[in-house]
Amino acid sequence: MLTALTTYAADNEIYVDQSGTGANIDLEQLGISNIIGGLNSTAGSLTPFDLDGNNMTLDINMIGATNKFLGDINANTFTGLYNFIGGSNTFTIQVDPTNTYSSAGSDQNVAVTGSSNTFTLNQGTTAIAANLNLDWIIQGSNNTVTSNINIDGATNFMDIDGSDNAVTYTGTGVNASAGGYFWLDHTGGSRTFNVSQLSTQDNDWLKIISVSGTAASTVCVIQNDQGTSLGC
Repeated sequence: MLTALTTYAADNEIYVDQSGTGANIDLEQLGISNIIGGLNSTAGSLTPFDLDGNNMTLDINMIGATNKFLGDINANTFTGLYNFIGGSNTFTIQVDPTNTYSSAGSDQNVAVTGSSNTFTLNQGTTAIAANLNLDWIIQGSNNTVTSNINIDGATNFMDIDGSDNAVTYTGTGVNASAGGYFWLDHTGGSRTFNVSQLSTQDNDWLKIISVSGTAASTVCVIQNDQGTSLGC
């Protein structure tokens, strides 16, 4: 079942409540101050952006400024394609936080062109993001990315081109197969990177390549296997 509603005023809003298997959903918004709700939805108080099921594909295109893409995804074998062009946009998504569908087999791609955007992607926060393939391509400055993943063989590739970007990544896992891989490739001016890899029964892998010249930067990496971290 799919319910969608678009309202036309100064801003546009899309309300989606999907349940079932095999859905293929394409959403596009052009302009400013649009919302695909809804975690933390405001404007017309729309709720929810909620996808439940297996073998789903979600294709999002948001072109403009001060737009919001918010919501919950509960799915097994899920493909997410997210394209953002513009500035001061907000992306806040949590995938299967209560382990309804195990959040296994996800393939998510986030493409960003613009500045001063805020992105939060949490997956399997109390479950296991088995075999997640997550790719980020970010072009612009002053972007903020926060991602928390309960990993199980997950791979996370992030390519950033721009100055004054901030990344906070936390990968946790308790299974013997929980080892995760994170590759961060950065070119630009000053940056702030905080990376924590916390698998307790397996190995984690991290690769950072950063070219930033003489700009002031902060890089903090913690790999912790059941120890007590002193922090940075």
